[in-house]
Amino acid sequence: MAVNRMFRVCPTTGLTYHQPAEKLIRWNAVAGVVSLLVGGVLALLVTSTRWQAIHLLPPDWFYLVLTAHGINMLIFWIIFFEIAVLYFAASVLLKCRLATPRWAWTGFWLMIIGALVNNVAVFRGDSSVMFTSYAPMGAHPAFYLGLILFAVGALIACFVFFGTLVVGRNEKTYNGSVPLVTFGAVTAAIIAVFTIASGAIILIPTFLWSLGLVSHIDSLMYKTVWWAFGHSSQQINVAAHVSVWYMVAAIVFGAKPMSERVSRGAFLLYIFFLQLASAHHLLTDPGLTSNWKIFNTSYAMYLAVLASMVHGLTVPGAMEVAQREKGFNKGLFEWLRKAPWGNPAFSSIFISILGFGFLGGISGVMMGTEQLNLIIHNTIYVPGHFHATVVIGTTLAFMGVTYFLIPTLFRREVMFPTMAKWQPYLFGLGMCGFSLFMMGAGTLGVPRRHWDMGFAGNPLGYEFPGTAWLMMALMGIFGLAAIVGGIMFLVNTVASVFVGKRISTPDFAHVSLKAGAAPAVPLQPVAAAMTGHGSIGIAGFVAPGTFLLAIVFLISFVLYYFVNWKYLAGVWPLS
Repeated sequence: MAVNRMFRVCPTTGLTYHQPAEKLIRWNAVAGVVSLLVGGVLALLVTSTRWQAIHLLPPDWFYLVLTAHGINMLIFWIIFFEIAVLYFAASVLLKCRLATPRWAWTGFWLMIIGALVNNVAVFRGDSSVMFTSYAPMGAHPAFYLGLILFAVGALIACFVFFGTLVVGRNEKTYNGSVPLVTFGAVTAAIIAVFTIASGAIILIPTFLWSLGLVSHIDSLMYKTVWWAFGHSSQQINVAAHVSVWYMVAAIVFGAKPMSERVSRGAFLLYIFFLQLASAHHLLTDPGLTSNWKIFNTSYAMYLAVLASMVHGLTVPGAMEVAQREKGFNKGLFEWLRKAPWGNPAFSSIFISILGFGFLGGISGVMMGTEQLNLIIHNTIYVPGHFHATVVIGTTLAFMGVTYFLIPTLFRREVMFPTMAKWQPYLFGLGMCGFSLFMMGAGTLGVPRRHWDMGFAGNPLGYEFPGTAWLMMALMGIFGLAAIVGGIMFLVNTVASVFVGKRISTPDFAHVSLKAGAAPAVPLQPVAAAMTGHGSIGIAGFVAPGTFLLAIVFLISFVLYYFVNWKYLAGVWPLS
């Protein structure tokens, strides 16, 4: 049976765009970037306040701004962009039409309305409950209503994504299993459904409580259930940005996974075990047994850590193999020296991998150990960790793929290519220093949520060592550098999309498709296909440089882990 569809094919990449899908990808990406802009302005205010030499905001404004910053960055920016990634991974990579575009638009506008309602509730001044919004702290009902509307819209988008997979299967636009990038997006969508369901379980009763229809919200119950939403929402990010890693490796190098079966198995480990890491937020809470805490944050969570280590090995390993196939086969690191470091898509991804692994991954496992968690719980170490995972890992990866999407999706040239070349380094390395010094200050006890680390006016104030003050100052300096990098990304992206030079490509056309047929123009390969491994590598290893980097990572992991046990031993005399 013939059906009429509106498709276009990018002549450079061969990617096939369905018209409704392209519009939705664009609008979700733009909404995400707007949220990033709002969150970035607020980040400047938060950083300037925690940097004690400036100490910009009074306490009431600080907690208002901190609340808006956390929600715009951790929820709105990232999830809007992740919905764009889901639609791209389904419709574009599978070369099929998007399922139920009207429902997709319904979900999008619910997300927009929810984000606006929540922001209005925060900026009106009576919802400064921060990202965690722990009961019995109460916010305006619009605060919870906005999150609920946003979550419902995101859930609709996930179901449209799953429906698109069914469309591709039924119309036979792909054969066999879905591509690995799409498989990673499936992982993210499955985790998203779990996350949104957890949010509904706790946010709907809390909304009714804010209206006076529910008399009491148990604080321990709230925190336990909320973290199934709050932390798992960040696990969507992990699955999504790892998928982007694989995609950019294919785009830039023509790289194929070292073992697609192993990579898919690692994504499955995410589905089964990644959400359990939320338990590390509950390790000091009463009412939960030590057996439960230890199982969730060790035996179970280590399987999720194993999955991330697999991806951290296979993505750069695939890059190395592809480079060696092209002749960069001298020594351990010629493949890396000759990598396209001036390509912002590549540099963003490589810094994302290193920052996520060395800073976010190692610190996350340390935080997830019940005993070690006690020495950094609720210190500024915690936001240092999740800036390493969510900002260096996810945001930088999304920035990198944006440089690819501007010409192929928006059909515009990048307006400031030199700025694009340097932006990932300023943002990525600035954020690495920001996270590192924040974790260092947290190790020395600097609190996570307190507006003033000097405790001015407190008769029982505590004087931190000079090193802690220095680290907070360095955090501020590197934070400002990262903010400048973020401004460079926003300026370049907005200018390119709206006023950049238009790339002339074939427009959408009605294409008569039969089941099993491809769109009018055959899909061209995104990058050159790889041949066999031949005689590449050293001493039997096809990716020896990546293997050596993995050994360095493992040694760093072990040393840091046991250094923290030494820190813990230092508090034993207190007992």
